[in-house]
Amino acid sequence: MTRAKPAEAGLALAPGSRVGIIAGGGSLPVEVADGLVKHGFAPFIIIAAGEVDREADFAAYDQERLALEDIGLLFPLLRRKGITHLVLAGEIKRRPRLSKIRPTLGLLAIIPSLARALRRGDDGLLKVLTRIFETRGFKVVGAHDVVPELTAGEGQLTTAGPNQSDWRDIEAARKAAKAIGALDIGQAAIAIGGRAVALEGIEGTAGLLDRMRELRGHGRLAGKARGVLVKCAKPGQELRADLPSIGPQTIEAAHAAGLAGIAVEAGRSLILEGPTTLARANALGLFVVGLPATELANGEPAHGR
Repeated sequence: MTRAKPAEAGLALAPGSRVGIIAGGGSLPVEVADGLVKHGFAPFIIIAAGEVDREADFAAYDQERLALEDIGLLFPLLRRKGITHLVLAGEIKRRPRLSKIRPTLGLLAIIPSLARALRRGDDGLLKVLTRIFETRGFKVVGAHDVVPELTAGEGQLTTAGPNQSDWRDIEAARKAAKAIGALDIGQAAIAIGGRAVALEGIEGTAGLLDRMRELRGHGRLAGKARGVLVKCAKPGQELRADLPSIGPQTIEAAHAAGLAGIAVEAGRSLILEGPTTLARANALGLFVVGLPATELANGEPAHGR
C-alpha cells in the first residue's frame, strides 16, 4: 500500500506565511487546520456561517464567522489578520444571494465578475473567486499544497485489489466521469459490467451512491455484482479548490451500494481521515486504488495518456 509522502509533494509555504482557511462543511477544513499546525503554521479560520458542521473542532483556532453575503467584509478582515495565503476547504451547499450582499466600497469593483461567476458551474465559480482573491494580493493554494499528506498516492492502497472485470469498470467509469467533468457537472461515475450506469449530479457523491443502492433492485441491474466508483478531477479543473475526495462515509456508502471498490486520481484527489478510511475499506473488503493522472497540474495531458 502506498500513499503520497509530504516530501514528494512539497510544501507550498515559506516560513512566516500566514494562512487563512475559508471553511465549509465536512472534515477537510479541520484536517487542513490540524495539518498546518503540524507543519508549524497557525491558521486563521473564516467560518462560512451555516455551512460548517464541525465548528467545535475550530475552538482552539483564531477565527471569525461570516455570512456568504458578507464577502465585502472579507478582504479587510484578511488584511487585518496579515493573511498571505488562502485555502478554500470544505463544502459550500448554497451560493450567496446577490440581492442580500452588503455593498462596500471595495466590493463594487467585483460585483459584475461575481454576478457572472454565480451563473457558472462549480469549477467556473471557483476559478473566478480564485482570480478575485489573487488580484487583491492573496495567494490561493490547495489543501494538497499545504497538507500534502492528504493526497492519494498511486497504486493499490488497500489489502484488496481490483480483478480483471473491475479494471474494465474503472476504465468505463473514468471515461464517464471525465465526460461529465468536461461539462462542469460532476466528478464521479459508477460502472458495472464494463459500462457506466450512474453519473454524479448536483446531489454529489453521497447522493450518487444512495441512487446506486436503490438501482440494485431494478431489473436492468438485478444479478449484476461488484461495480466501481471512480472520482477524478474535471478536465482543466481549478485544482486549488474542490479536489475530488473520499472519506469513511464514502466507503460505507459504496459498500451499501454493493460496489467492489473505489478508484481516484493519484496526486489530484484527497483521502480524508486517511487511516480510518483505508482501515474501514479493509474491514469491508473494498479496494481503493490511485490511478495515474491523465493531466498534469497545469491541465496539459500527461505523456503517454
